[in-house]
Amino acid sequence: MDKVMYFPNDVFIPFVLEELKQVPDKTAVINLRGNSMRPFLKNERDKAVLALPKGPCLKGDAVLAEVSPKHFVLHRIVNIDGDKITLRGDGNLGDEHCLASDIRAKAVGFLRKGRTTPDLTTGRKWRLYSWFWTRLYPIRRYLLFALHPHIPQSLKKHLHHED
Repeated sequence: MDKVMYFPNDVFIPFVLEELKQVPDKTAVINLRGNSMRPFLKNERDKAVLALPKGPCLKGDAVLAEVSPKHFVLHRIVNIDGDKITLRGDGNLGDEHCLASDIRAKAVGFLRKGRTTPDLTTGRKWRLYSWFWTRLYPIRRYLLFALHPHIPQSLKKHLHHED
C-alpha cells in the first residue's frame, strides 16, 4: 500500500512552486484539501494540475494565491480591479483579496473522482460548469446546503436513532 504523507501548506506549496520554476512548461499535481471549491472539487478526493501563469490571469480562472504570508488558497478570480484581485472558492460565500503579484500558479486542469485524465480548465465541461456555477452566486448558500448539509455527525447519529 502506498504511504501518504501530509505536509503543512506553508511548507509544501513553496516547495511545489520552486519546482515549477525550474522548468518553464512543467505542471504539478497536488491533492486538494478543504471544501472551498465544492461541489465540483472534493476534499482529499480530487487533485489540481497547476502551472505557472503565462501572462495575466483572468476573471474566472482558478488560481493558487498567497492571500497572506504563507497562507495559500486555490480559488476562482471573481473580480479584477487594476492590481487588486478578489477571489472566491466555489464552495464559499465570502471573498478573499490579494494583489496580482500574489498569484503563484494557475490551475490548468483537475483530476476528479480518481480519473487519470484531467478535466482541462480550457475544456467545454469546465467552462460550462464555471459559467453556470458563478452565475448562481446569489442562491449558492441554499444550493450548497442542499448538496452538502452542515449537520454535525453527532446530530445525524442522534436523528437516525429516533427513527
